[in-house]
Amino acid sequence: MEMPAPDGAIIARRDEIAAALRQIVPGEGVIVSEPERRAYESDGLTAYHQPPLVVVLPSTVAQVAAVLRYCKAERIKVVPRGAGTSLSGGALPLADGVLLGMAKFNRILDIDYDNRCVVAQPGVTNLGITHAVEGADFYYAPDPSSQIACSIGGNVAENSGGVHCLKYGLTTNNLLGLEIVLIDGEVVRLGGKHFDAEGYDLMGILTGSEGLLGVVTDVTVRILKKPPTARALLIGFGSVEHGGNCVAAIIGAGIIPGGMEMMDRPAIHAAEDFVHAGYPRDVEALLIVELDGPDAEVDHLIAKVEAIARDNRAKSVRISRNEAERLAFWAGRKAAFPAVGRISPDYYCMDGTIPRGRLAEVLTQISELSAEHGLRVANVFHAGDGNLHPLILYDANQPGEIERAEAFGADILRLCVKVGGVLTGEHGVGVEKRDLMGVMFDEIDLAQQQRLKCAFDPDGLLNPGKVFPQLHRCAELGRLHVHRGRLPHPDLPRF
Repeated sequence: MEMPAPDGAIIARRDEIAAALRQIVPGEGVIVSEPERRAYESDGLTAYHQPPLVVVLPSTVAQVAAVLRYCKAERIKVVPRGAGTSLSGGALPLADGVLLGMAKFNRILDIDYDNRCVVAQPGVTNLGITHAVEGADFYYAPDPSSQIACSIGGNVAENSGGVHCLKYGLTTNNLLGLEIVLIDGEVVRLGGKHFDAEGYDLMGILTGSEGLLGVVTDVTVRILKKPPTARALLIGFGSVEHGGNCVAAIIGAGIIPGGMEMMDRPAIHAAEDFVHAGYPRDVEALLIVELDGPDAEVDHLIAKVEAIARDNRAKSVRISRNEAERLAFWAGRKAAFPAVGRISPDYYCMDGTIPRGRLAEVLTQISELSAEHGLRVANVFHAGDGNLHPLILYDANQPGEIERAEAFGADILRLCVKVGGVLTGEHGVGVEKRDLMGVMFDEIDLAQQQRLKCAFDPDGLLNPGKVFPQLHRCAELGRLHVHRGRLPHPDLPRF
């Protein structure tokens, strides 16, 4: 994966840049030494790594604005970073860029139960929001598997989901307001505690923008009252195809579970060995279906889901009898990624989304691709919304295996697009899927997206090298700079 060639002139100015940044962020807020910069050399996509030019750790909005204003004036690239859990290389540093770490923005600013919202700084963890409000029986719905570590600012950047996004939505569906700082240091507030923001949907543009448009400095999210009852079914199938058919049948029956997750045999065994959740080992696929709401409704829906499962040739059905058992069902799924890490030296976590009705077909083809590339794969995914997370197992110490893993992953993503899906569900494009954007978008689509980038960041300084397979200067996309009311080269004819 090629990144933009670093600017040697900028690298030669490292000490000068660090000194200027120390005037903005004093004390230990600027990191320059090579060993200390190594701690920031990659994010969750550890196959790619390089130390940043300098790391700066601001603690106030004014400092963020001043850092960005300085970098724009000096034409220095900036890579925003939250908790560093991105699995697409979205926070991969640049050798000639300042890494802007937001970890010190870690406070909850306001809890407003009357308006059912929380205002948090971007470094607050996803799970930290739920912990802050659970005493009043509230919670924050989006719950990615990394929720114990991932930051809410990073969730906004990647539009993260989680096991409950089928019923309760992704980050964008639970976001009420943002404060962001633009590359020129301007602080902009969008939305608030009210239900909907006025004017253009700028929050929708910024959510999932992967740090290419601005830096988030506070987030207002919707919190929900915990449902009266939540129970889960653990359903085993003799084939992945039967499990996929059951998912489609449940949704087709008009049932929207609170969560619906699926795992195949390798993932089941890895999770059971790690967590001892009581998963059956004699099945090829395991489906976890959670129903929540009033007691009577949940009882009715559980009976309907059980009947659908048996109609789709379920080998086993267990229904949680208490809260501890429900949490045990989920414990294995939540720990699936680290569990798979115990059975392979390395793994490559993919992220693509397909129509639910194509689940069985796509899983069969992933198995065929596994044989073709000679690499094992464990499948863990958000079955309800068709968001796949195949885990490709490989050993980076074996020559050529990482290249084969990348080729395998690219084939999976091409398959997702071929069947009517998309390249990403919640991990973003970053550098991982950047060069596959042409599979989904033509040149006109990509140019239009880059024009939007130009409106926010005309010099292309925010997180360059991510998302777009080919960078263009804004002028190449038809943008003209008007200075004091005059176009450049006014003598040239315009068409």
